[in-house]
Amino acid sequence: MKVLANDGVSQSGINALEAAGYEVITTTVAQEQLQNYINENNIDVLLVRSATTVRQDLIDNCPSLKVIGRGGVGMDNIDVDYARSKGLKVINTPAASSHSVAELVFGHFYGLARFLHNSNRDMPLEGDANFKGLKKAYAKGTELKGKTLGVLGFGRIGQATAKVALGAGMKVVAFDPFLEKADLQLDFYDGQKLNFEIKTISKEEVLKQSDFLTLHVPAQKDYVIDEAEFNQMKDGVIIANAARGGVVNEVALVKALESGKVARAALDVYEKEPKPEVQLLMNPSLSLTPHTGAATNEAQDRIGTELAEQIIAILG
Repeated sequence: MKVLANDGVSQSGINALEAAGYEVITTTVAQEQLQNYINENNIDVLLVRSATTVRQDLIDNCPSLKVIGRGGVGMDNIDVDYARSKGLKVINTPAASSHSVAELVFGHFYGLARFLHNSNRDMPLEGDANFKGLKKAYAKGTELKGKTLGVLGFGRIGQATAKVALGAGMKVVAFDPFLEKADLQLDFYDGQKLNFEIKTISKEEVLKQSDFLTLHVPAQKDYVIDEAEFNQMKDGVIIANAARGGVVNEVALVKALESGKVARAALDVYEKEPKPEVQLLMNPSLSLTPHTGAATNEAQDRIGTELAEQIIAILG
């Protein structure tokens, strides 16, 4: 049995698969050459992350494939229903990267709240010549403790982010069209546990109440946050999108930043990847990362191990 991990897989995943008798190939094959490579090498399992797409034509033209695996949560780069209709197993790892994404969101939030994204650029350039000026410019930071975090999309990642917020002393409000409430358990280093019940409220109420707002929704046809939604928000809100490019209207976001409706924002995902709009890249009110929400060593280890376990369970 051959496994092609086209976007890479952790050593823990490779070890588990090889121990079960699988051959694991970690060559990155260009999208346009993927069909030929799979057929020439008789690949049984194709593992991808977000770079490789698995569409209908690939599924139709690669009869050796038995399993398609996505290392991570969102599977919008795979024609899941079609693959399953053709008898293929499609798997993902929805729980493995949740906490990593949550921590990245809070890395951005803490940075934005204290202007770290700007001062880290400006101090090397003018810290010696303009120390007092920079101190004055960045002296109006805000604390997260006591503020309200709004979470749009309250699945695994939204809930993981809410747990970090609760640990930071924030109030959490959440919207999810498929969920009325969630029971969150915070586990501490010494074995203590705290339980919180979060009842979801309307999207409009979340937008009205939030001092900080984070999105954890799948890609969809329409924007989740557009001009109308920005207008419902508090003045000076801080926003993070580490979900999917295209769930926030980037043009409307830039306008909201210019008007002050949104004080500052963080983006880990973009409508145009891998070439985000230059208006975003050059905007001093934005904290930016290159789609690294799930990119921690711990998450990649969990993803690799979880994929391996599922593949072994399916194929033996």
